[in-house]
Amino acid sequence: MIITAVAGIDRFTEKLGRLLSGFNLLLVVSVCLVVLLRYWFNSGSIALQELAMYFHTLIFLGASSYTLKQGGHVRVDVLYNRMSVRQRAWVNCLGTLFLLFPVCFFIGVMSFDYVSRSWAIMETSSDPGGLPLVYVLKSLILVFVATMLLQGVAEFLRSVLILAGKESPEDG
Repeated sequence: MIITAVAGIDRFTEKLGRLLSGFNLLLVVSVCLVVLLRYWFNSGSIALQELAMYFHTLIFLGASSYTLKQGGHVRVDVLYNRMSVRQRAWVNCLGTLFLLFPVCFFIGVMSFDYVSRSWAIMETSSDPGGLPLVYVLKSLILVFVATMLLQGVAEFLRSVLILAGKESPEDG
């Protein structure tokens, strides 16, 4: 059952990461258009600039759990790479319990009112011509928290399985 749960979370995170990777092209195109408009046509678009920010935020906050699953977050690889599989599992268990989960809970608690207030007033851009969905943008903070916690559970359970001798590292 635990192996099935870990595999299900991993599948969700993989699909989310692959979906959000498509927004990289949209980000590049929107930034190129902003630059093209500004420097070649002496014009600009606040909405287009904000759209680039929305794409960047969506990619960064939405795909953080994918990066965690892929092992792409910062760690002290000089030590970690020299550890045995069981030692790595211990580091991952303790790091998840005492770093990842508390930081995610803190971000979630501290940002909940911030996001709620934005939804309550249906916050829009303060810039003329800006995008009207600031409340949706701010909601991505909570999406980040939820997806990181979910993938954190999978990483923790995977490490517990390794420590219990029930899963090899290649299975994850």
